[in-house]
Amino acid sequence: MWRYLLAGLVVVLLAAAGWLMFHGEARSDAAVRSDVAPAAMPLAQTQEGEEAPVVLPEAPERSREQKRFDRYDKDRDAKITRDEYLTSRVKAFAKLDLNGDRQLSFDEWSAKTAKRFADADADRSGALTAPEFATTKPKRRARSACACLAAAARDDD
Repeated sequence: MWRYLLAGLVVVLLAAAGWLMFHGEARSDAAVRSDVAPAAMPLAQTQEGEEAPVVLPEAPERSREQKRFDRYDKDRDAKITRDEYLTSRVKAFAKLDLNGDRQLSFDEWSAKTAKRFADADADRSGALTAPEFATTKPKRRARSACACLAAAARDDD
C-alpha cells in the first residue's frame, strides 16, 4: 500500500515541477545580459553618451545538409563534381576488388559473406545449425539517449 502512496506523491511532485517549468517566471535575454559583470561585456557609446553593451554576433550553426555537402566537396569550390561524388563508392569498390583487375567477380563480391559463413560453421559441416546461424547476427551499436546516460552507466561499473 505504501508503494501506491509513494507513487502518487511522485506523480504529484512531477506535475508540480512541470507546472513550475512552464508557468514560472522566465527572465528575458536582456535581463540575463544585464546580470553579466560590466567588465566582462564590451561597451559602446550611444548618441546620448551613455555606455551600452555591444551585442556580439553569433556564428550560425551549419545544417546537417551543409555538413554533408562539405564532406563531399573535397576541393572546397562550392561544387561537387562527379569524381567527388563517387569517391566513397570507388573506395568501397577497391576494397572488394581483391585482384585489382577493376572487375568485380561474384567471388570477390561475396568474399565477406563467404568468410562470415565459414567462421560461423564451427563444425565445418557445410551447413549452419540454429546456434551457428545465431552467431551471424549483425552486431548493432547501442545508442544511448544522451552522453550523460552512457557516462552514468560507466560510473556504476
